[in-house]
Amino acid sequence: MTSPITVAHIVTKLELGGAQQNTLFTVSHLTAARFRPILIAGEPGLLDGEARGLPGLEFYQIPSLVRPIRPWKDLRALIALTLLLLRLKPAIVHTHSSKAGILGRVAAKLAGVPIIIHSIHGYGFTPGQPPVPRRALVMMERWIGRFTTRFFSVSEANRKLGIGLGLFPEERCSLVRSGIDLDAFRSVVVDRGAKKRRLGLSVERPTIGMVAPMKPQKAPLDFVRMAALVSRIRPDAQFLFAGDGELRGAMEVEVARLGLGQAVHLLGWRRDIAEIMHCLDVFVLTSLWEGLPRVYLEALASAVPVVGTRVDGAAEVIAEGVNGYLVEPGDMQAMADRVLCLLADPDEARRMGARGQTLPAEFDIRSMVRQQEREYERLLADLDERKSLSEAAGCGTPANN
Repeated sequence: MTSPITVAHIVTKLELGGAQQNTLFTVSHLTAARFRPILIAGEPGLLDGEARGLPGLEFYQIPSLVRPIRPWKDLRALIALTLLLLRLKPAIVHTHSSKAGILGRVAAKLAGVPIIIHSIHGYGFTPGQPPVPRRALVMMERWIGRFTTRFFSVSEANRKLGIGLGLFPEERCSLVRSGIDLDAFRSVVVDRGAKKRRLGLSVERPTIGMVAPMKPQKAPLDFVRMAALVSRIRPDAQFLFAGDGELRGAMEVEVARLGLGQAVHLLGWRRDIAEIMHCLDVFVLTSLWEGLPRVYLEALASAVPVVGTRVDGAAEVIAEGVNGYLVEPGDMQAMADRVLCLLADPDEARRMGARGQTLPAEFDIRSMVRQQEREYERLLADLDERKSLSEAAGCGTPANN
């Protein structure tokens, strides 16, 4: 009986983000008879305990692997990752996020891992970044791309950008959507009134919500500013933000400054997002950059219209005027105007929400895992073929002379 193939996934931090949750789902749903899953994470995160509790999963942590650039810590993380991979001897290393993507792929190369995969959930170089560090990051991605066997991109926009910047050739990047459990979100049954009361919300007032970490990429202060603009026209509107992070203090200050203490509810990290989605009249996302926001899929599957920013892969799921609206990043007046339109016409908002439930199967999380497995199998077959050809070429048989 053939032993399972060892696949090591590497992430920087197991927080409540789409990439991290999808990685946990992947490693816990790979076909056990075929693959032996390993998960390596860096600095402590909220999902560490969940990872440790997954049956059949080997979980390792490298605390020196952190998000900010810290040269000495980064060097220690690289050494630790390389030594760990040398010991574990995976056939496949699959990295996620920018820092883990850089250090993890270099460590895999140093450890002689034959197949190195990187999932693009967005890039480390971002809009508005100073030119010098942006160029440095692009050059680093090009260099690492030379020994990356395969790229998975969650959006066609990120795929085209990577090809255009010379990070990888077209034939080495596959579109693998960041999926959700479509049926779970579509079939949630919740007493909307009771749930809103438990969240500290009014049952009668329209509710606009956002789900995201409170970090610069998500521009959570823009959410507060949008809420202020909507409240001027619709003082009955209420707003909830599910998430936490480094900008929570700044958000609290902005809420107080704009006099929104009674209207904006900061819920912190939540594990009941499916139920919360079903309490919303409009879902918003103020991100400055994304790969393809998983929360868009969660809102659409919950029949909630979306008003979000036109970043990266957003237009691949949000059809303008059909299931939502997109505005330019930072244009909170435009976002507020779109939200007000939906609040003014609840019937149209419900119709838009219903249209959003018709997401194709490519966005289902189980389809995502099966597609990744097919990619693994193809790469393993290619590797076996190359080994066979190399052995045949080296044995000196007449057929090869």
